[in-house]
Amino acid sequence: MFKSLEIVAMKVTWNETVCIHAGKCVAGSPDVFKIEDGKFKIDLAAGDEGQVRNTVAECPSGALQIDED
Repeated sequence: MFKSLEIVAMKVTWNETVCIHAGKCVAGSPDVFKIEDGKFKIDLAAGDEGQVRNTVAECPSGALQIDED
């Protein structure tokens, strides 16, 4: 018997003009959301889906969004 598995890619976007720089993302998931060389970086491979979803949900300004196209 064969089973099929559908993997939906998750994309997180950051809107710099909406961000209030509260730092909840960096504190909540420091391996995923980081500041490197003065620039905000998102490395989804460094965290699990649940962790990323929780951190995005905690963004006080809504600058972080999950796009699941």
